Amino acid sequence: MSSTIEISQGMFKLYHQVSRLVNECMMDEGVSLARSKFLLLLECQGPQRSTDIACALGFAPRTVTEAIDGLERDKLVKREPDPKDRRAKIVSITDMGRTVISAAQQPQHKTIEAIFAVLTEDQKQHLKEIVRCLSEKTEELQRERDKAESGSDTAPVRPLRAIG
Repeated sequence: MSSTIEISQGMFKLYHQVSRLVNECMMDEGVSLARSKFLLLLECQGPQRSTDIACALGFAPRTVTEAIDGLERDKLVKREPDPKDRRAKIVSITDMGRTVISAAQQPQHKTIEAIFAVLTEDQKQHLKEIVRCLSEKTEELQRERDKAESGSDTAPVRPLRAIG
């Protein structure tokens, strides 16, 4: 097996281990890593239509609708009519949602810091550069795929799913 395949398998394994551990620590505060993605998007980018949320997170619209239903039931988000389109709803984070996401970020950050504490500052900087290079190449390959699929030179870049 080639070393690049072994490295990629190690990266996937690490991704899943970190995601699982971070999710467990966040769940202790009442919000999963998946739910936190929705809440953080709304907190950082403001109220949005569910279709915009789906596009930003790279999820199917149905998945987003179901997640919003649960977040609304738990009073973490609210839906209001879109003033520009009476058929659509605008989703926004509530004060309770902000409180929950703030509380959940503390164990998330603490866990991630604990994981990366094993690295020296030089190793962290080197890893940061490696991740940047791999991310740029991945985005380039995605643009090429999008271009080939659409037959156009101006194919939009699809958002990469956030780690989590």
